[in-house]
Amino acid sequence: MRNICSQSDALAALKTRLETLDRSGGRRVETVPRDGSDDGFAPLATSVLHDLYAAAPADAVAVNAFGLGLALRAAAGRPIVWALHEMMGQEAGRPHGPGLHEMGLAPRDLLLVRARDAQTLLAVGEEALRSPAVGAVLLSAWGEAKAFSLTASRRLALAAETGGATLFLARAGAAPCPSAAETRWSIGSCASEPLEGGAPGRPSFSATLLRRRGGGGTGTWIMEWDREQRRFRAPAPLSGGLVPLAAQRPAAAPRTETGARRAA
Repeated sequence: MRNICSQSDALAALKTRLETLDRSGGRRVETVPRDGSDDGFAPLATSVLHDLYAAAPADAVAVNAFGLGLALRAAAGRPIVWALHEMMGQEAGRPHGPGLHEMGLAPRDLLLVRARDAQTLLAVGEEALRSPAVGAVLLSAWGEAKAFSLTASRRLALAAETGGATLFLARAGAAPCPSAAETRWSIGSCASEPLEGGAPGRPSFSATLLRRRGGGGTGTWIMEWDREQRRFRAPAPLSGGLVPLAAQRPAAAPRTETGARRAA
């Protein structure tokens, strides 16, 4: 994992790094199955822009994790460029190596760029989308900013279409606004189901499709991230679960063969 700080030569450094990826030979492949059988919801279009909004400011970590999962799926083994707004890092925390590993993300998969303002973040996104070696781009931003205009989103969508990579714009502390995105989502965190032996469960998300370009159905899905398979999946149904007794309510006394309650 390589960090590039947003100094005066940030874009030049990014260009150099992307050229290195180009020379290593990135091969483009179809990234998401078209039969709707993967990930538990209709497959997302590739080489387009998708908007991801945190349902609440406290869901900033969730929207970033969800965006990383989608980027991993779309990249299909090719590098991912993750540009992180400095304000997002201050409010939601900076990327954590063990946490990325738990998502199934290897350091060689990720090029991490830190951007101090929204303008730099958008410029990084456009530059990354031009590289034929990049599989997906995730831009993470905090708060409202005039830079996130309809014109800016059109530029990003055009760059994604031209370069072939898929772009995910994750925003927290901001209200959904018109854009050229193919889809618009609201992402929240959910309580995960513990694994066997009381081990921590898989990351769980509530994903609400707010809008799909050209119309179409919307809905809400509860999804878990499967690190081994690198995909989202519906939570497995509980098996053998027992309904707990209501709080502050004594258990009923056992009955006799005649149906009468036996005294304790």
